[in-house]
Amino acid sequence: MNYNETLHYLLNTLPVYHKSGTKAYKGGLENAMAMDEYFDYPHRRFSCVHVAGTNGKGSVSHMLASVYREAGYTTGLFTSPHLVDFRERIRVNGVKIPEAFCSEFISEHKDFFDRLQPSFFELTVFLCFNYFSRQKVDIAIIETGLGGRLDTTNVITPVCSIITNIGLDHTNLLGTTMQQIAVEKAGIIKPRIPVIIGVRQPETEPVFRDVCQAKKSKMIIAADHYNASLSNSRLTVESNGNHRFSEIEFDLKGSYQEKNIPAVIQTIDVLQPSFAVTDQHIVNGLSHVTDHTGLMGRWQILGSAPAIICDVCHNADGVREAMGQLVQEKFDILHIVFGLVADKDVDAIVGLLPPVARYYFTRADIPRSLSENDLLVAAVRAGLKGDAYTSVSDAFHQAKKNASSGDIIFIGGSTFVVAELLQELPR
Repeated sequence: MNYNETLHYLLNTLPVYHKSGTKAYKGGLENAMAMDEYFDYPHRRFSCVHVAGTNGKGSVSHMLASVYREAGYTTGLFTSPHLVDFRERIRVNGVKIPEAFCSEFISEHKDFFDRLQPSFFELTVFLCFNYFSRQKVDIAIIETGLGGRLDTTNVITPVCSIITNIGLDHTNLLGTTMQQIAVEKAGIIKPRIPVIIGVRQPETEPVFRDVCQAKKSKMIIAADHYNASLSNSRLTVESNGNHRFSEIEFDLKGSYQEKNIPAVIQTIDVLQPSFAVTDQHIVNGLSHVTDHTGLMGRWQILGSAPAIICDVCHNADGVREAMGQLVQEKFDILHIVFGLVADKDVDAIVGLLPPVARYYFTRADIPRSLSENDLLVAAVRAGLKGDAYTSVSDAFHQAKKNASSGDIIFIGGSTFVVAELLQELPR
């Protein structure tokens, strides 16, 4: 099996959530436990940090991986979904898993997979665990796929668990209230393993406290100990009123990262001295996140005159954060290329978009996408003005055609809209 055949097997013969949504979701750990036993528990051969949360878990994972790599540890990073290349999901020291390893792994174990019928995500998780074991990583940052309690990654026992925040997303699977979703995310909390909660949220804090008390796990709310502020790509982090870091270079441009950084610093603190990290390692790691980990799609600047910015804001909380930053930018005319998947709260998200902008409503080429015409109808209902385009490429090129040098073009609303744009652009 060559690599193209491997990709076809993974993406076209297995149930893939990022394409088809709930049809591909397997709400249980039976397959995960069967695979864990079959592969002889590969995740037990390295230390893991487990990261869950509605928003920010990808950014937190990449920042931690960058810092630990800077500190000299062989560092694994597992995230999802991918934007351009499947192999983005699995990295060691920033380097993507080799094509040959993917193909050999699938070929060697295909009979087992054919019998078990795992989902795409289930198989990918164990591809990751086996690769990290083979590479003898010192520490692996493992991002959950969906939820926590029933997520395939939840077979691990980490050295630390992180829950960045809770928001209303995937309500058809995780629950319709903040508390219900918190229960699912809290499923990653393991007995006597420290838990970092990124931000203080009164609706969900009691859920986490109850679980931590029952499991005798220490719970730390990172925002109680650290405050981060960003200005002109310079990061300042305060602790108890004192500067821990003052105006250091930071290569992630999204202002929402202010809410993610405390969880990163707090996790590093908790894992000292087992994983020794100096302040200089933190400074260097946070200055080179994209170089060290290949992170894309987080307030990523793709061009100038006109400015072109993309962000994978894909739910109401993410869109709120991104639009809050966008309207603070300087521009003559704002052009927004926007698409959603159909299982989101469309009216709530559209209601967060700035009224004074020119819109190019579109859809990613996956079955889960909301049609561009349905999105346009919802937008018109909210008082927005724009047109519908059948492809991300058409929408983006029309925006570029209409934009002048002093304008901004923003692309977002769905991870998959951003992914299609990035796949089209020169690398």
